[in-house]
Amino acid sequence: MPRTPAVLAWLRLARVFQKVDQASAEHLRTWNLSVAQFDVLAQVGAAEGRTQQELADALLVTKGNVCQLLNRMEGDELIQRVAEGRTNRLYLTPKGRRLFAAVVPAQEALIARQFAALTTEEQACLHGLLRKMDRSLD
Repeated sequence: MPRTPAVLAWLRLARVFQKVDQASAEHLRTWNLSVAQFDVLAQVGAAEGRTQQELADALLVTKGNVCQLLNRMEGDELIQRVAEGRTNRLYLTPKGRRLFAAVVPAQEALIARQFAALTTEEQACLHGLLRKMDRSLD
């Protein structure tokens, strides 16, 4: 059994986030969305008109999977690519906007319930710590 505080903290974080991820994935399946598709929907819905590259930089999925993901979501009529010069800009379709309006608040409520045991200050502290850890990994 590892004894260093860093390893113990990492294992606990991994377990907690695995549970949150599982609950989120199950919830999103009721909307016929994967976590990656939700990420695209939320990102595009929050900032329509961004380029494919800007979206790829913001997503949780690997850049190699972005085209496949966008192709699928375009085929499902959730997003549309609009060519502007040599780049594509991304927009939600009417169907995508309806789904965005329903699923984003529902997913936010689920996550809020999962973090409800933490005070606002504790959540802010956790967010700050994770941001620092993320920067240290870059």
